[in-house]
Amino acid sequence: MTNQIHGHEVIKMMMESNESYSVSSLRAAIISRFGASTRFHTCSAENLTAGELIDFLAQRGKFVAKGVGFTISPDRVCEH
Repeated sequence: MTNQIHGHEVIKMMMESNESYSVSSLRAAIISRFGASTRFHTCSAENLTAGELIDFLAQRGKFVAKGVGFTISPDRVCEH
């Protein structure tokens, strides 16, 4: 059985870390924290890999530039 985690958990991880990420460093952090076989779901998507979740969040404008990378934009995070 594959572990299913809501994308909000990744957003929370990013906010708590206060780090700047590249796509590859964020993918590595997600895999390190949640596991390589974990799949993610959001309010409108299901069964996403870590890479697909990153693409999904980027397409929805959830990231903001920080240093040489990006972080999560707190004002773009839904609260449900």
